Amino acid sequence: MRNSRVVTISLPPTLLARVLKTAKIKGMTRSELVREALRRYEREEQEWQVLLTYGRRKAQAASIRTEADVERLIDDARR
Repeated sequence: MRNSRVVTISLPPTLLARVLKTAKIKGMTRSELVREALRRYEREEQEWQVLLTYGRRKAQAASIRTEADVERLIDDARR
């Protein structure tokens, strides 16, 4: 019994060519490469969400609401 399900995706020809080339260089199957890419994507998205949450908390605590607020703080720190 398989622990995986087969899915079909569409890729532009140039992206497919890069997938095939990368898989060959890495000694992986296309499926292995795509699975690894999806795992990395998920991990990076989770890391970004942690960073964004942290940044939003810090910005809120410092009353930073706009880019202008950030520029003002940078200007003040440089003086």
